[in-house]
Amino acid sequence: MFCKNIALLQLAVDTLPANCQICGMTELNEYECQLLDAVLEAFGIPDSLTRLQLLQLFDQDEAAAFAMVQILLREGLIAEAGKHGDYELPDKLVLKPKGEKFLKDGGFTRRYQLDQQKPVEVGGTLAKLQQQNMKLQNLKLSAESERNELQKKVDQQRLLLYILGGLILVALIVGYLMGHAHKH
Repeated sequence: MFCKNIALLQLAVDTLPANCQICGMTELNEYECQLLDAVLEAFGIPDSLTRLQLLQLFDQDEAAAFAMVQILLREGLIAEAGKHGDYELPDKLVLKPKGEKFLKDGGFTRRYQLDQQKPVEVGGTLAKLQQQNMKLQNLKLSAESERNELQKKVDQQRLLLYILGGLILVALIVGYLMGHAHKH
């Protein structure tokens, strides 16, 4: 079963966008859900994957493998076994019974499909957006105020610099004229 899933997961990893950051996302899209399910299916009969098997699934891309493992660990579907060593991935990952049951119940793909069928709470979302909009407007006003204060300081410093430059120029001219006057 492991070999069968390697081909499936390899195809999925090859089509993963280069800028995709699965671990940093708060919501997964359908493709990422299918990818996570494929990783769970790769555990197979011994219910475990070694670090090398996991890297083989992800074409030696440890960052992508690590991101997927972090999601599965956060969900409590797998457990780490063995030492990490110099790597981000542990020597071995073990599929928990919860992970097996989750996969049998449809996995991440089913969860995604169920979430898509839920009605959107327009009122709640609108209130959150209005609140966020108000915070952003306040932040913008604060930033504009700070910017104006900084601009005033820059203008004052620039004026001081011009005055000092003018005084130096006057001192040079006076010094030149006095030097010329003493020669004659």
